[in-house]
Amino acid sequence: MTAASSPSSTARQPAALRRLLRSHLGPYRRTLWLVIVLQAVQTTATLILPHLNANLLDSGVLQGDTSGVWREGGLMVAFSLVQIVFAAAAVWYGARMTMAFARDVRRDLFHQVTSYSAREVGRFGAPSLITRITNDVQQVQQLTVLAATMMLAAPLTMVIGIVMALREDTGLSVVPLVAVPMAGLMLGSIVYRMVPAFQLMQTRIDRVNGVLREQITGIRVVRAFVREPQETDRFARANAELTETSLRTGRLMASMFPTVGLIVNVSSLGVLWLGANRVDAGQMGVGSLVAYLSYLMQILIAVVMATFMVSMVPRAAVAAERVLEVLDTDSSVVPPANPVTETAEHGTLEFRRVGFSYAGAQQAVLHDISFRVTAGQTLAIIGSTGSGKTTLVNLIARLFDATEGTVLVDGVDVRDLDPTLLWGRIGYVPQRGYLFSGTVRSNLRFGRPDAADDELWDALEVAQASGFVQAMSEGLDAPIAQGGSNVSGGQRQRLSIARALVAQPEIYVFDDSFSALDLATDARLRAALAPRTEESAVVIVAQRVSTIIDADEILVLEDGEVVGRGTHTELVAGCPTYAEIVASQLGAGAVA
Repeated sequence: MTAASSPSSTARQPAALRRLLRSHLGPYRRTLWLVIVLQAVQTTATLILPHLNANLLDSGVLQGDTSGVWREGGLMVAFSLVQIVFAAAAVWYGARMTMAFARDVRRDLFHQVTSYSAREVGRFGAPSLITRITNDVQQVQQLTVLAATMMLAAPLTMVIGIVMALREDTGLSVVPLVAVPMAGLMLGSIVYRMVPAFQLMQTRIDRVNGVLREQITGIRVVRAFVREPQETDRFARANAELTETSLRTGRLMASMFPTVGLIVNVSSLGVLWLGANRVDAGQMGVGSLVAYLSYLMQILIAVVMATFMVSMVPRAAVAAERVLEVLDTDSSVVPPANPVTETAEHGTLEFRRVGFSYAGAQQAVLHDISFRVTAGQTLAIIGSTGSGKTTLVNLIARLFDATEGTVLVDGVDVRDLDPTLLWGRIGYVPQRGYLFSGTVRSNLRFGRPDAADDELWDALEVAQASGFVQAMSEGLDAPIAQGGSNVSGGQRQRLSIARALVAQPEIYVFDDSFSALDLATDARLRAALAPRTEESAVVIVAQRVSTIIDADEILVLEDGEVVGRGTHTELVAGCPTYAEIVASQLGAGAVA
């Protein structure tokens, strides 16, 4: 038995669904009670109609009483109008309530996910988080819509219908007493088998989303290595697994309604057989038999509605558990209880014996890192792939929290700083420049919405991006696709650098942000950048020695430790690791 279908997991799901509904339907309690009242009125009106029809037949038609026919017929029209009006109102308010419920859940999920550190995002995975915010919420939303429009009416119909049927004749009560429990037992056994299938279905939806996301994102790599057939097979396998699970659950759902249909038909035959004998014996009228048959049909139709609802519950319960798993997972980067909002220093960054380890890892990614950068200084970090450079800069922006030591910005531990203040003082340019769908202007103003156009052009000029932006027909209003997919990698990096310049932070962090630039553009950008960052601390992570050769201080990382520290000249002479990097890039003569 897999973990997804374990008994403990199965037992948690209904509780998770109840908790999610209770927490997010609470603000709409009054609307819920209004829907219940409206459903009660329309259900009562619907169930009175067979009784009026019985009176019309027994007292009107069979007795030849025309006035009685008109009277009972008029009452039936009146109750029909009441039923229509109250049913429409119940659907209206129920739909509004459930749409608001789903909106609130999506909102809370979004805020929770955006508060996550990189650790939590990596734990769930982007495809799974997207599925939970969209598909899983939709499953619970569908259940609440059906509950508001159908499920509330189903138990009312069964209870009131049984009472009304007993009023017509008690001798036929054996039929619903046998039919309803039998339907419940047969359908319950089917639903019990559907729960693990729905669990597996959501997992396989995650799998399909993950494969599809990888293939779309890496389409160039797939084509470059002629991997289309293999990737097609990989997607086909994931798709086939999802299809197989969907067919299994579909067959189970499909078996529910023939089962109910069989019970309905057998019950109708039982009523007609027993009722005909009672009519023949004069123990009940024809109208009462017709009314009783109508009540039985409505009771069993209510069972059908309840069955349809019950078939939705397992999948919604699985989805609710997945939603609550996200809502209940707190970020490992916790905002301070009493955040510091003012600092004595400005433009300083310091690491004091900082170490970092991932949960469960046997070896630390970073160990005993110490340095200090002040305004006007440039610190460069270089090292081989996997030496911990990106992890180090992630600690500056508090995408992770250090597991050892202290990271200080402006003399205050980043864990004590107000997050908004911290992020506002750091201009972070990631290794892979990311742009948001919109325009060049909206992307540049991401960190400072009130920036003037002159400031935007100035930042573009420094970032060596003004030329290609001017070449765009719409200039600053030129459209940018999601992720910046309609511009080249170098243009994306330069726009990301310009975005950081517009924000005017106290600390600039460039995480290998010049890697997609040619050497000439790199040199021009660094020359233009120097006067703009005179009053800011600058941290540059780079692979190319030419990018960091003029830095005030260079840290050389290897296996998460500082193995060299100093200027370019000092390190060439005294750090074998750095000298090896220089020789590999600039030639042996550069270290001679």
